[in-house]
Amino acid sequence: MEQTGVNTEQREGYEREKDEMKKVCKETDDSVQRDGGTVAADQHLQPEENEPEKIKNLFQRLHLEGRNHNKLRAADVLQITEHSLQSHESCAEEELVQTFLQKLLMMDYRARYINVKDTNKQDPIQQRDTVSSEDEDDIFDYVSPLSNKGTSQSDHIHPMDVQMAVFHCADGFLKQLMVTKLSQCQYALPLLVPDPFTQQIEFPLWTFRQIHKSWKMRNNDNEIISQTQSVYKAQTPMVFFFRFGSVSSSKSQLMNSLINKKHDTFFHRNCPGSSRTRVLMDGVVEIAWFCPSGKNTDKFTDCVAFCNLHGDAGDHEKQLQILTEMSSVNVVLLTRMDRNDRHATKFQNLFKIRKPLICLFTEDESTVTEMKKDKFNIGLKDRNQSDVSEELRRTINDCLSKSSSSFRLEDVSKQSGIRVDEEDDEDCKRGREAAEQIKSLLKKKDLTKIKDSFLPHQGKLWHQWSQKNKELHRPQGDEIVREISRIQTEMKKIREQQHESDISEFMKLFNYQLFSQTKHKNMFFLKWLQVFLDEYTSTDLSALHHKYDEKWSTVVELKKNLAEKPEKLKAEQAELERISEELEAATFGLEHIMREVGQIYESCSSVKKNKKDLQFEFSSLPSLAAEMMISGFPLELMDGDAAHVPVIWISAVLDELSQKLGDQSVFVLSVLGVQSSGKSTMLNAMFGLQFAVSAGRCTRGAFMQLVRVSDEMKTQMKIDYILVVDTEGLRALELAGRSTRHHDNELATFVEGLGNLTLINIFGENPSEMQDILQIVVQAFLRMKKVRLNPSCVFVHQNVSDITAGEKNMEGRRRLQEKLDEMTKLAAKEEVYDAECFSDVIRFDVQKDVKYFTQLWEGSPPMAPPNPNYCDNVQELKESIMAHASKSDGVTLKHIKDRVKDLWEALLNERFVFSFRNSLEISVYRKLETQYSKWSWSLRSAMMETENKLHNKIENETIHEVEESDLQRELKKTSEEVKKSMSEFFEKDNDKDTLIQWKISFEIKIKELQENIVRETKKKLNEFLKQQDLKKKIDAQRTQHENTLYEKSKELALKLKDNRNDEERLKKEFDLFWEQSVTKIITDTPPIGEINVMRDVRGILNDVYGSVPVDHWKSRDIFTVQSYSDYVQVKKNSVVNQVKGMLGYGPLSKEDEAQIRSLVTDVVQQTDRMIQSFNISKMGYNKSFIQQLIDYIKTRVTEHEDGRVNIYVFKNEFFMDLVCSVCKRANKMITDQHMLFRDANDPEIYVEKKREEYYSIFQKYCHGATSTAIYGEIICQKLKEPVEQSVYMETARGLADEIRSNCPSLNGNRSNLEKHILKTLAEEEDFDKYMNYILNPRDHFKSFIRDEVKRYITEKFSVSVLPKMKENTELLQQKIMKAAHESTEHVQVKQGDVGLWLKSFTEQLSDELIFSEKDLSGVKHDDVDDFKLLEDVMRKELTAIMSVLNLNLMAKTFPVKLHNKFRPDELLIDHFCQCCWVQCPFCGAICTNTIENHDEDHNVPFHRVDGLYGGYYYQTENLSADFCTTSVTTGKRFLVSDEWFPFNDYRRAGGVYAKWSITPDLSELPYWKWFVCRFQKDLETHYNKTFQGHGEIPEEWRKYRKEDAIQSLEHF
Repeated sequence: MEQTGVNTEQREGYEREKDEMKKVCKETDDSVQRDGGTVAADQHLQPEENEPEKIKNLFQRLHLEGRNHNKLRAADVLQITEHSLQSHESCAEEELVQTFLQKLLMMDYRARYINVKDTNKQDPIQQRDTVSSEDEDDIFDYVSPLSNKGTSQSDHIHPMDVQMAVFHCADGFLKQLMVTKLSQCQYALPLLVPDPFTQQIEFPLWTFRQIHKSWKMRNNDNEIISQTQSVYKAQTPMVFFFRFGSVSSSKSQLMNSLINKKHDTFFHRNCPGSSRTRVLMDGVVEIAWFCPSGKNTDKFTDCVAFCNLHGDAGDHEKQLQILTEMSSVNVVLLTRMDRNDRHATKFQNLFKIRKPLICLFTEDESTVTEMKKDKFNIGLKDRNQSDVSEELRRTINDCLSKSSSSFRLEDVSKQSGIRVDEEDDEDCKRGREAAEQIKSLLKKKDLTKIKDSFLPHQGKLWHQWSQKNKELHRPQGDEIVREISRIQTEMKKIREQQHESDISEFMKLFNYQLFSQTKHKNMFFLKWLQVFLDEYTSTDLSALHHKYDEKWSTVVELKKNLAEKPEKLKAEQAELERISEELEAATFGLEHIMREVGQIYESCSSVKKNKKDLQFEFSSLPSLAAEMMISGFPLELMDGDAAHVPVIWISAVLDELSQKLGDQSVFVLSVLGVQSSGKSTMLNAMFGLQFAVSAGRCTRGAFMQLVRVSDEMKTQMKIDYILVVDTEGLRALELAGRSTRHHDNELATFVEGLGNLTLINIFGENPSEMQDILQIVVQAFLRMKKVRLNPSCVFVHQNVSDITAGEKNMEGRRRLQEKLDEMTKLAAKEEVYDAECFSDVIRFDVQKDVKYFTQLWEGSPPMAPPNPNYCDNVQELKESIMAHASKSDGVTLKHIKDRVKDLWEALLNERFVFSFRNSLEISVYRKLETQYSKWSWSLRSAMMETENKLHNKIENETIHEVEESDLQRELKKTSEEVKKSMSEFFEKDNDKDTLIQWKISFEIKIKELQENIVRETKKKLNEFLKQQDLKKKIDAQRTQHENTLYEKSKELALKLKDNRNDEERLKKEFDLFWEQSVTKIITDTPPIGEINVMRDVRGILNDVYGSVPVDHWKSRDIFTVQSYSDYVQVKKNSVVNQVKGMLGYGPLSKEDEAQIRSLVTDVVQQTDRMIQSFNISKMGYNKSFIQQLIDYIKTRVTEHEDGRVNIYVFKNEFFMDLVCSVCKRANKMITDQHMLFRDANDPEIYVEKKREEYYSIFQKYCHGATSTAIYGEIICQKLKEPVEQSVYMETARGLADEIRSNCPSLNGNRSNLEKHILKTLAEEEDFDKYMNYILNPRDHFKSFIRDEVKRYITEKFSVSVLPKMKENTELLQQKIMKAAHESTEHVQVKQGDVGLWLKSFTEQLSDELIFSEKDLSGVKHDDVDDFKLLEDVMRKELTAIMSVLNLNLMAKTFPVKLHNKFRPDELLIDHFCQCCWVQCPFCGAICTNTIENHDEDHNVPFHRVDGLYGGYYYQTENLSADFCTTSVTTGKRFLVSDEWFPFNDYRRAGGVYAKWSITPDLSELPYWKWFVCRFQKDLETHYNKTFQGHGEIPEEWRKYRKEDAIQSLEHF
């Protein structure tokens, strides 16, 4: 495209020049053939034969062979490698490429000056081998030969060959990155590049697309004008330098003197590392720009491009033709003029055309001479370099002032005969076409209105939603529930409006392109889109920034003289704000497009359906963003315009990222700093990140970008990626005049909480100037400390003048430390925290964690290159960051997602520390609780097995005392397994870093649990031992009765031996004998009667309270009363009585009610344990048991009164109702256990049960069976009951394990159990059960567990329980027969009698069965001597007995046959219910901690509506509809005792309030909203109050169905 404003004459002149240039090159071709002679041509071509070999050799030496096809990728170069973490001043040849790229990416211009380590360890100074006498020495003998044999330079690889070799082997993105970095280093860039193998000339236009140049110049009014332009479209004059033949002067060096004397823009022969052996530079054209600074010292007043053709221009005719055509001035170097020179014709033609030509003769000594118009001659020989440079500069300026031609880099692509990279790469071409389609939509659109029309989802509606979300988290007024419901409804409407908004054509095209192309094509598409958007917005943005800067200066000046013109200042500030808004509207980049994608996703996600004009499922949108992040693009984390985090979108993207990358470990690096302090530039240098760094668009909000850690580094570190979070500057200019401080605090808290390490970037070294930012940073770190997050920090001082002065550094560090300590004290006051110095808040070493950075530029911009010391500082910081990272385990992407949500939720609630809810910690603690549940079950289960065995041994009288050491020994194996499991869990779990804080406390808890289990078991067994004396009498009596019957029936049988065939007579005789014997037994032993527990209770209460007519006392069920107010009498001198009495508030506070309820619950639990310890099923019932229960209850009630001595006393009715309620509740259990005792020990009952057995033995005696056979049968009959009991007990224990594993409600922790309870309650819709759950949760849990176990046994009986019982029966039969066999062998060896056999037999079974010698005492066995027969009889009888037993196994017999403490439901109750039962003082939700008396605050994932627990509004009859998680965000007050406390400072109320952690949370469970609506009338009747007035239920709640309620429990 030609420059505008060029007249027709000039245009014709330009075309004429173009034709003449083509003629020059044509004639040159002819002259080479005509004049050059064969020899000259041959001489010229000769070296070329070796050229491919040299090139091949170069690529091999650089380890780049094969890279021509398998290109080096930018992604590989940008990852963190071991090599990139070391400084390399020199390196081995094979590391040259890595080192070059590393330095280049860091903007270190020394990338061109890398020393190669000499692997040839010889003395660099050559010595002659010959030895001669000093007299014979002749200097000429030494000098001449050495000049030929000296060390050749050919061993060194030329630095430019390294650059060009990498360039040839790089893919498009790496080339672009390289060229961008070369430009930042103020180096010349490759413009035309011949392919080393085919010599095809390439114009790498794509590589220039990201480069911008800025300069300042003066206009006609002498005002300085700033300009920033993309180099590919900037129209500037261009000066072209080339040479003919070999010349003695350096063309590149001469060009450098024109552009920047202090920096080698073009590499030249005198640069370090240069050699004659360069391979890849001939024919390469490089380009550089001189950018003026607007000062009088500028060498050129306008931006000027300089092109440099390397090598002999005569050999590179295409390059010569293109550049001489496009240049404004041509500058040629040659030795001298010679008509016979092979380049003479070319030179002649250049002289003839109108374009200015400057000839530099290396063998001429003359000063500048104008040969003819615009043709100049300057001699170089023996002249001062500065003089020559100055002459040349003046001459070029003179030529440029007359020239109107301009050069635009993009136009080079129009030249024929060259390859343009963008057109040659199909993916690049497609990407451009797609981006151009989108670009075409932007034509003629007003930039400030473009976002509104193209990106409607993120504008007004998103900003409104963000504002409403903040209001939602900070509700005002009294009717909080309705206020929240109203805001939520409005937010929903906004989301619906967002959802109904049309997707613009722009966004449809964008989405289509991303979905329809491959990953590689998408990369090009996105890069092209960025290029076009920058191009589109740059002019307007530049003008707006100029306006903003001017207005800002005016405001600053007016502020200095505030008293003079306050009105003018106000007006100017308003204008500044308006320009700021325009700037915001005009900023339009890829981040805004992705923000729109995010809002499309959030709106669809909120209304749970796709948009009508979205071409694909909305759920696939996060995948696009995740792919972009993996490809190296940043993603907006906090929307800078709305100052809001789109949590739904970010969570979805991080989930996708986690899915695509796997469960990767990430180290989060956050960066904070004042605006324009060089944060983004530093990150760009350190990691090659793509954060926006131009002044045109500073980082707004916060962005995150992934940096990959190489596979080799992963073996040394525990992380896979670094996630860099960059932020807008604190005290950002854009936010001037708004609530800047609050915004900065939010931002600092957010990114510091997110980061494992935070870089705090400070510009300059004056601590007083950085006071504001330091206070913000320190306050944020203090908040982290308070919520137990422990990030690290490093301070970076940018732009420090002299960082070499050690003493100065020490002084700087000291001042910073002082300032940090000062800020800590200030922040500690604000945050109410005890901290004296910064190191009280965060791990900080002022020596290691403060870095000083020198100035970025070496000289004055715009022509200054980056300071190499700055690059060293960046490298040092990078190493320091990675040292921090290597000590960290990082966090998973899922954890980052949770942390983002937690931090943002807490910030929305304003009071960060109070509101912060660490989801990661909560989920990890839940996981730990589940593990604890398994460990505790293992210990309980093992102890239960031991208890069973010892129980049997006590019954069998084989042990007479139980010691703790015995129990510890039995538990040792399980205990060690648990310890090992704990150790592995804490050391190997993915969350071990979070878990470590609880390791010691949980080890102590497990130890205490073990000691407690052992202590309890010992106590139970020793109590059982004590009861054995009484039980012995009962058992002895029973055994005596049984054995007497055996002997007497035996005697009768012997008498009737002769009538053995007369069955009728035998039966008649036996029946008569039986009646007489049983009558005698009953006469001797009175029967065990039935009991009446409640009669005994009333009798004892009558004795205690004689004056109260107990018989007519209508007791109330104390477990279902709504309030205990009727049971207390407030003391007259009580303040509560005075205050509350006058206000009619009633005698009891909510706290008092909760404490009394807690007393009642605890009494029930303890009395349950007492009743179990009475062992009624074995010992029988005794009235003294009731007396013990009543005494215990009396003691507890008195103790409670003593604690509330100044407030109230209980009326007698409380004690009596409590006793009656407890005993009524226990009545069934006591009666059932007594019935078991009666069945087993009442002679009439148990003897009658034995009738058939005795008759069988009697018959066998009559038929002449041997004593051995009869004895065998008697043993088997005696074993029948113990076997049955053992089978049930063993099955019960195994069944408890099975239920723990397989029953969904019982296979997790307490929270899981509660979830199933709530689900069941909802399904049953029984209000009374609900109230029992709310008011007596422990009772409800117990009954639920019993129901679940009963249901499981019933449902699984035939498939699981029965097979287990049969298996246990079989195992027991085998053990009995084994014991019999081994006893027989023992007797035979010892030659003993049946007594010894019986002793051996019972001892072997003492662990398994309650069966001992005493069971057979009184049964004569003197004539039993055939032990083989005894075995056979037992085998036969036992098989028959087991068959009968198996037939009688039924589900309903389970609870009947088992002692209470061995039942699976009781085992599971014992396991699940030994936990925390403290209820929230506001809503009654139960603390979910699985450990009783835990150290941590009480906590629950979801609270309830306060009205369910009886909460109501003061001096009204209105039940509360608030959730306490919402109330705590407000300043509303509640009354405790005689004092009011604000909800948002509820802990101040002390007592149970101080021990609860209730964090603000709007994710209220729909379950309880449904419940309140479903049972509103029942609740109102129950509490005799209504949900009206302040407590009116929001209409929104009524939309929830039962299915929604149950579904919501999945979050529980």
